[in-house]
Amino acid sequence: MSIRTTLLPLATAALLAGCGSTTPHYDARFGDAVRSARMQMTINPDAGKTPGTGADAASGMDGRATRHTLERYEQSYKNPPQAVNVINIGGSLNSNSPGGGGGGGGSGGTP
Repeated sequence: MSIRTTLLPLATAALLAGCGSTTPHYDARFGDAVRSARMQMTINPDAGKTPGTGADAASGMDGRATRHTLERYEQSYKNPPQAVNVINIGGSLNSNSPGGGGGGGGSGGTP
């Protein structure tokens, strides 16, 4: 009986020791590096609190240039520019030009 009364509290203490946190110092500072890097990349941390006034107002471009830029941006999605294929391995595009190896029966090469 005395062994049982001695082992029961010891076993309970050993089982409860697994529930304790082993990293209190790490957990207290978790995410500090990310928050610090984000704050260092932010130019104006108060941006957006007062819309349209002070440093939050658009600066650097006049109205006409801004409108023209936005119109060109919107048009680039409505009418995208044609894709240009610039890969030309082995010579010229047409078969009649000399020195190109364009295939077909043109001038140059052996008959």
